[in-house]
Amino acid sequence: MEILLIGAFAVGAMFLMTNGSRKKQREAMTFRDNLEVGHEVMTGSGFFGTVVAVDDDVITLESTPGNRSRWLRAAIAKQVEPTQAATAGETGEATSATSEDAAFAIPDDISGLIKKPTTDDPEKK
Repeated sequence: MEILLIGAFAVGAMFLMTNGSRKKQREAMTFRDNLEVGHEVMTGSGFFGTVVAVDDDVITLESTPGNRSRWLRAAIAKQVEPTQAATAGETGEATSATSEDAAFAIPDDISGLIKKPTTDDPEKK
């Protein structure tokens, strides 16, 4: 009787532990099956791109204009929303840092930037 109770407890625990992962797998399969042109996605390896073509199990992603790569449908991990920086850059609202960069002069030789100690320096006495 005790062994039967322990066995039932073990089966119940296994069911509860695997139920959540099965649900996530079903959601991921549904997402991959419903991929459409224009979706922003991320692959399992961290590659971000926009879906430009869907052919059976092959998804063509475009990371930057003109740069396309083909991916297996199972490699697509999740859909992402465009970031605020990318959205601002597309509308022209982003500020340019080139005017700030022009104020800095970067020397070719850094030897002039290092202060050499002298013998009459009060810090050395």
